[in-house]
Amino acid sequence: MEIRRRLGLNVQRLRRDKGWSQEEFAFECGLHRTYVSGIERGVRNPTVTILEKIAKALGVSAGVLLESPTKRK
Repeated sequence: MEIRRRLGLNVQRLRRDKGWSQEEFAFECGLHRTYVSGIERGVRNPTVTILEKIAKALGVSAGVLLESPTKRK
C-alpha cells in the first residue's frame, strides 16, 4: 500500500475512534478541513511538521500514523 494512502487510513481510523468529525479534528490540529480531507484520501503529501501536529492531536507518535495495517494490534 502506498504510504500516503496508509497514512490517510490511519488518520481517519484514529480520528473516528475519538468521535471527531473532520472539522473538529482539523480545529484540534490547527489545519483546514479540506486539507485534512486530502490527507485522509491520500492525495496530500504532508510535511513532518504537519505529521507532528496530527500525531499530537490524536495522542499518538508520528510513527503510528505510518504503520502498516498488519502491524496494528
